[in-house]
Amino acid sequence: MLEINCPFCGKRAQKEFSYVGDASITRPAPEESTDGDWFEFVYLRDNPRGPHDELWHHSSGCRRIIKVRRDVVTHEIIATGVPSDSLSKSAS
Repeated sequence: MLEINCPFCGKRAQKEFSYVGDASITRPAPEESTDGDWFEFVYLRDNPRGPHDELWHHSSGCRRIIKVRRDVVTHEIIATGVPSDSLSKSAS
């Protein structure tokens, strides 16, 4: 089982969290987007290998959204932070 370090609550078991999605994708602006922009946003995803930024919801804890940098091959949690953070290997 993974342990995720919530920036608000500390280390917690993965079962307290729900996966939200890819943290590198930006939602299209409603007034400036086309149907094609929305199609890409909803349906087209990369399948990265290695470190990847994800959003997780601490559903059984503080109920906040956090950003997790995780290696999708080894499942190692590299860093965690708030969604506005730029995560690097040295952060945790």
